[in-house]
Amino acid sequence: MEVTSQRLVEEQVERLLSGQGSEVSVCDVGVEQSKPAALRKNITYIVGAVIFNEKEEVLMVQEAKPDCYKQWYLPAGRVEVGESLEEALRREVKEEAGFDCEPITMLLIQEQGPQWIRFIFLARISGGSLKSLDAADQESLQAAWWDRQTPLPLRGRDILRLIEHGLKYRRNPWHPVTLPVDLSCRHVVQRMVLVFVGAEDQIWILLVRASVPHLPTAAAVKTHAVTWAANMVVQDAMPASYYDHDVTTLGVFGLQHNGRQHGRTDGVCFNTLVALMPDRVQRNEDGLKVELPPAGKPPPIENPRYVWFQVQNLDLREKLLEKTKNTSLLPIHSLY
Repeated sequence: MEVTSQRLVEEQVERLLSGQGSEVSVCDVGVEQSKPAALRKNITYIVGAVIFNEKEEVLMVQEAKPDCYKQWYLPAGRVEVGESLEEALRREVKEEAGFDCEPITMLLIQEQGPQWIRFIFLARISGGSLKSLDAADQESLQAAWWDRQTPLPLRGRDILRLIEHGLKYRRNPWHPVTLPVDLSCRHVVQRMVLVFVGAEDQIWILLVRASVPHLPTAAAVKTHAVTWAANMVVQDAMPASYYDHDVTTLGVFGLQHNGRQHGRTDGVCFNTLVALMPDRVQRNEDGLKVELPPAGKPPPIENPRYVWFQVQNLDLREKLLEKTKNTSLLPIHSLY
């Protein structure tokens, strides 16, 4: 690879590592199986807020909806057409709890394919006042601070895990502050720094060949988890090796969303770290498990659209090794 192209690739990776984004100019895999994202038509985005006071009590709201009347939940709701994720977060907290808030970082992304994605934020109060029963409306009955010990009828126990994520981050931040980058995207896509780590800690990154080689981007398809897009890329690049390797999305460096133009910018780009790891436990001809030694090099590319790029920049290599070993990234969980 030419020195100029090598430098451009390293700059692409460094931008994503630092939580920045870049325009999605091409989708390499899966776009023919995907439709442009359109809120309230083929996708739903949910935002949720985890907010603590100085006593580490968590902000809760009492539901007004008939199917969960008087039960308690975190401030949460659907993103509306034309909103950014942060705008939706501020609106939901104001409507349901009475407070103004500012996001600190995303804590967790949960998804059931591109058609349903929930973005959980850690946030702080910046104004307003606690909503009382006197202000009850269709959004909520009231809000309260919960000490997490007093019995409370919960709408769903799933929020207990989200609250724990928030406490963990509040006490010991374990990934960089991660907030949406205001860049538009038409589809729900996964852009990946897909790495293979060799036996001696060499690192290779999978690239798409082009006039300027770039990191692979794949559209999410509604029959699979969003992060299945990485599996689609590996199947496309090295089909013969696919079943001998695990494709694991380790986490999210950052995400890009704009949402200003309905049906044109409703998509999300997840910038992710993906590890391709050999399945080292296989079976011999007698059906017994055999552990293979670590592989020295990545599996061969079969599709000429792709190429392996070995990272020579020592600083970049160390950063990627640290991320693959410690997984200090925003988590994305499939609820499939």
